Amino acid sequence: MSLPPLVEPAAELTVDEIRRYSRHLIIPDVGVEGQKRLKNARVLCVGAGGLGSPALMYLAAAGVGTLGIIDFDTVDESNLQRQIIHGVSDIGRSKAESAAASIREINPLVNVEIHNTALDRDNVREIFSTYDLIVDGTDNFATRYMVNDAAVLLGKPYVWGSIYRFDGQASVFWAEHGPCYRCLYPEPPPPGMVPSCAEGGVLGVLCASIGSIQVNEAIKLLAGIGEPLVGRLMVYDALEMSYRKIKVRKDPNCVLCGENPTVTDLLEDYEDFCGAVSEEAQEAVVDATITAAELKEWQDAGKDIFLVDVREPAEYEIVRIPGATLIPKGEIISGEALAKLPQDKQIVLHCKSGVRSAEALAALKAAGFRDAVHVQGGVLSWIKQIDPSLPAY
Repeated sequence: MSLPPLVEPAAELTVDEIRRYSRHLIIPDVGVEGQKRLKNARVLCVGAGGLGSPALMYLAAAGVGTLGIIDFDTVDESNLQRQIIHGVSDIGRSKAESAAASIREINPLVNVEIHNTALDRDNVREIFSTYDLIVDGTDNFATRYMVNDAAVLLGKPYVWGSIYRFDGQASVFWAEHGPCYRCLYPEPPPPGMVPSCAEGGVLGVLCASIGSIQVNEAIKLLAGIGEPLVGRLMVYDALEMSYRKIKVRKDPNCVLCGENPTVTDLLEDYEDFCGAVSEEAQEAVVDATITAAELKEWQDAGKDIFLVDVREPAEYEIVRIPGATLIPKGEIISGEALAKLPQDKQIVLHCKSGVRSAEALAALKAAGFRDAVHVQGGVLSWIKQIDPSLPAY
């Protein structure tokens, strides 16, 4: 489905711009008119991380006139494996400011607007309203649903991407011409069902594969060329090197963009809507949570405990708390591992950050291990509080 150009063309291109964008100008479908539209466009990238890095770099190189960056995070060493807009000298620096500096180096003709803040219910409408197009580079369901809802309520199109390990997805959501994200995913997955990239990992180059597809879609929308991925989901498997497209129809019963919408404003709490942890896990951790420092005290005092690491084997190989036995969360949830747990010792669970161990704790409590506890903050807290020499990931 072809769509009209999203923006009007700028008045003219300068001599410097003609020289810089000459390879665009000689493409008949883009030409001078298309490049003028890119120059006049205002595009906001939500996140300057894995997807945002290649997206921002190629949007800048393409000559998008104004690029907005919203990201409240700082650059960490673990980001550098995939977030190529940042470098070693940027560690500890604001991601938004680091990305802006890289963009200015790539193309000083681009105007960069920095939003060094967290995107939330109170600011999303105001920030989105000044841009023509949104590029979604977020990595959590709460923000994805908020981006979608704000875009639909404001009548804005946005280019969505998602990555995990070797798999990527991309689409264009524009309720005026097709489905929205809620048409594809009416409800978020159950808490703990889909690991984040921080928990499950991601192939670094996958970010470039999906991020460049997002930019390709953005250029098509802005210039009014080709057929954007509206109503189509592109699925990429890097291991098989396969691409496939799935049709996504607008859901007439969608609570947001359907015929009789029931969601007519932003939700009060998207974190609560997506449920970072289940209600069972929230109940289980009450009076059953210890700190990394308390765990160390128990170990030093010789307390009779059985320490269980509920992460995955690959994570266990990277770093571990001394004395921990690896039993992945899935084996505890399924009940497969219950026979491995001693009945005469207090069970202490930990994961990377405390989310997975909370879910595993709920399963143990339900199975009768009433005195089981979990470590708040997981192995990351152990590294921070007890042994900073260990590698964080």
